[in-house]
Amino acid sequence: MYGFDSYVAIGDSFTEGLNDDLPDGTFRGWADRLAEILAEGRPDFQYANLALRGKMLDEILEEQLPIALAVKPDLVTLCAGGNDIIVPGADVDAVAARLEAGVAKLREAGIPVLIFNGPDTKYLSVMHVLRGKVGIYNAHLWAIADRHGAKMVDMWAMAPLHDRRAWSDDRLHFTPEAHRRIALRAAEVLGVPVADDWREPWPASEEPSTWITSRRSDLEWTKAHLLPWIRRQLKGESMGDGLSPKRPELAPLLPLEQIEATTVAIPAKDLREIHHHAS
Repeated sequence: MYGFDSYVAIGDSFTEGLNDDLPDGTFRGWADRLAEILAEGRPDFQYANLALRGKMLDEILEEQLPIALAVKPDLVTLCAGGNDIIVPGADVDAVAARLEAGVAKLREAGIPVLIFNGPDTKYLSVMHVLRGKVGIYNAHLWAIADRHGAKMVDMWAMAPLHDRRAWSDDRLHFTPEAHRRIALRAAEVLGVPVADDWREPWPASEEPSTWITSRRSDLEWTKAHLLPWIRRQLKGESMGDGLSPKRPELAPLLPLEQIEATTVAIPAKDLREIHHHAS
């Protein structure tokens, strides 16, 4: 209907959909929600989501990009590099250059590409220290989109994401409502009509934050999320170790009620076989 009969999403936990939970323990997320919008009334529409939590940019380019290039869908969404730039001492310019190489390959293959810049972390306690890095990376992303004819979802400018209710307790992943709004924004950028407006203000907050509650929240977040992340970095481990993408190949999109009632286990060996043939 809008020129998209097939869609492949590649990336990390943001695109996998953390923390937009489904009853079977998997995640829905903005990419699934966007696919549902694109597939509405079209049983022949096909969708794959290769994204996996914890993936660094080079892993995404080496493991996921070749599959997207091989199947050549009508749309690829790519959001990557966030896990790279938050590492202390990371070279943001170098990360952007590697991402541009991936975007260039997709565009050279004639595949429409939708990329996402980083949200403004100014309003997140502690995480606001990353604002400068995110801003520099975003400037690169705008230039990359311009040079290669990719479309951009400007999350930095999405005011609803400045509300703390848009963020999960880990301050890295979005809540279901934020995922819904991001999907609506992505559809808008693609020129796909939607009934709802992602700009709709949040309801008035019933629990205003105080200095004491904020500091208590910072301590809880440090113990529950920051320290485990540091330990994983020191050990070279990832949240995605041993896991496989939830939708490793293009397939018709089931209605949401069927998705919620179905649990599909994807063996890692199947993913390796797909990657082998794609390469």
